[in-house]
Amino acid sequence: MPVTIRHRRAAAFAAPLVAILGLGLGGCDFDPTQIFAEKYKPEVVPDVPADKLYSDGLAKLEDSDYEGAVKKFDSLDKQYQYSDWSRKALLMTAYANYEGQKYDDAISASKRYLQRHPASKDAAYAQYLMAMSNYKQIPDVTRDQERSEKALASLQELVQKYPTSEYAADAKAKIQITRDQLAGKEMEVGRFYLERRNFPAAINRFRDVVAKYQTTRHAEEALERLTEAYWALGITQEAQNAAAVLGHNFPESSWYKDAHALLAQGGVEPREEKSSFLSKIYRTVTGKTASAE
Repeated sequence: MPVTIRHRRAAAFAAPLVAILGLGLGGCDFDPTQIFAEKYKPEVVPDVPADKLYSDGLAKLEDSDYEGAVKKFDSLDKQYQYSDWSRKALLMTAYANYEGQKYDDAISASKRYLQRHPASKDAAYAQYLMAMSNYKQIPDVTRDQERSEKALASLQELVQKYPTSEYAADAKAKIQITRDQLAGKEMEVGRFYLERRNFPAAINRFRDVVAKYQTTRHAEEALERLTEAYWALGITQEAQNAAAVLGHNFPESSWYKDAHALLAQGGVEPREEKSSFLSKIYRTVTGKTASAE
């Protein structure tokens, strides 16, 4: 019977295998399972003591080798899980990433620390590292402010959860700076609409500044811009009210002088409406109203 192509291929594949197997046919102790076995010698890696890994990590920090420090602390965390060394290593991982300006990695490590050790004596510091890592990434007011919002939230959480910690005072100062940043963004958008005579959109932005960020440096301008926008729409009473609230809370402000001059051109004066949105906002914040004078 002639050999088909398929038979030829099978024979060609089998020939070398038979040759290999034939090497052991002369003896009786042939073990076919060892034909393709790889010979290797297992490497024994000695355990590095926890204190040694920790010291090595600190040494890397001293040399400003933050990436090297992270590797040492990560190794310590993995090798000695569920120990106090692991807790220390995770916190130092967050710190090393922060110092190395790898802020997102620092945030991740800080979050893991807070999830694992919420009652730890160093929890406030982990929260501070997370907050500062967001704070360091705050962009200028021309860009999206998502990072500023995250920084504000994490700073406020620090003050709320750890009010007596040594980081609370710094967090409070940075909260004000972050709020000022967010107000600045709203003002930029509001001015954009005002210049294009889209007065309703501008009013919404300026009202947001007054409602959310009335203690920032942008509040004076926001009230004056509200006076402008309401006046341009012919809503005289609201324009008068905005100017009155501005004058009462910031009597020496150049923005109040501008608002007063604008109303004077139309023959009216600043006048407060007690039931107005603006009046209620500042009565809550300062306990005063424009009609108190």
